[in-house]
Amino acid sequence: MLDSVRNELRGTLDEIRAAGLHKPERVIGTPQSATVAVTAGGNPGEVLNFCANNYLGLADHPEVVAAAHEALDRWGYGLASVRFICGTQEVHKELEQRISGFLGQEDTILYSSCFDANGGVFETLLGPDDAVISDALNHASIIDGIRLCKARRYRYANRDLADLERQLKEATAGGTGRTLIVTDGVFSMDGYVAPLREICDLADRYGAMVMVDDSHAVGFVGPGGRGTPELHGVMDRVDIITGTLGKALGGASGGYVAARAEIVALLRQRSRPYLFSNSLAPVIAAASLKVLDLLESAGDLRERLHANTALFRSRMTEEGFDILPGDHAIAPVMIGDAAEAARMAELLLERGVYVIGFSYPVVPQGQARIRVQLSAAHSTEDVNRAVDAFIGARAALGG
Repeated sequence: MLDSVRNELRGTLDEIRAAGLHKPERVIGTPQSATVAVTAGGNPGEVLNFCANNYLGLADHPEVVAAAHEALDRWGYGLASVRFICGTQEVHKELEQRISGFLGQEDTILYSSCFDANGGVFETLLGPDDAVISDALNHASIIDGIRLCKARRYRYANRDLADLERQLKEATAGGTGRTLIVTDGVFSMDGYVAPLREICDLADRYGAMVMVDDSHAVGFVGPGGRGTPELHGVMDRVDIITGTLGKALGGASGGYVAARAEIVALLRQRSRPYLFSNSLAPVIAAASLKVLDLLESAGDLRERLHANTALFRSRMTEEGFDILPGDHAIAPVMIGDAAEAARMAELLLERGVYVIGFSYPVVPQGQARIRVQLSAAHSTEDVNRAVDAFIGARAALGG
């Protein structure tokens, strides 16, 4: 590498650190759980984990781990192939069928991640004569996926139905082929839920399709854990659902598109991340089937998660913290300054609570926060300890 390029990159990294935007990676020495061992400053210690996507606490569930062990013996470690060559096993087809049934969709296609799933939809379904209308706060994978397609692009303000209708009018005014509205079901940095019923109403009025990335909802949002379409009573009106196996559904990796049968059939033929990526590891597919079994009787886990969420949000509000409103397990504590958010996260870790400060470019400039994520694995005592740690960290910062 040229010395001039190395020096430029070092300068950029120095600027990131100086702005308080550097994102260190901590090493965990235990399985993912409500309590983990974290190496901090060379000193390992047991801390409460309040920053995982492990919403239902299934990442180390003994039945899920046992299913994974059994799958290794039966199906092997990996397939060394993409799906259409020699990378499809019975376990992959069974998981696709189970996800379809769970989400009320006609078919499902598996990907190595939801990032890949979102990266493979738009280019396959939309051409230059089509239009895609995206919520301004959609996940980066949706934004990148849209960049890959040649459709006309429109953006509406977060959850703003009047602005969405303006974009629909503009998109359809001059005539268009397919129109696709795409939104996160739950916005990952804020915990806000998309108004899906109203979005579907607008889609019906303007002849558009609806796509939802429900990664932060499936498993625990809605009466049966089927996500935001179930929550809003529109499971039969959403055309495409993308999601992940890496959050509430066991927390490993893998993603999917659950959709109308014709959409999934076309994705199998033309979706580049699917055609050119190795098959999902069979151990993950098999363990995910066990997770779906557990979800059928996971009402107590969902209730515990909701109770933990309500307790944390109410106590933090009573203590005067600026926490974004809502009832989702994503509970962002707003700090504002990036360096202060990073310092608070360090002070919390010293007090036995593992959280992360989020700053630009993950969130807008000046909106740094600590995104707390509750889990069914947390006890009431754990939640109260976390709030007490926030109070102590604030005092240490002079707040």
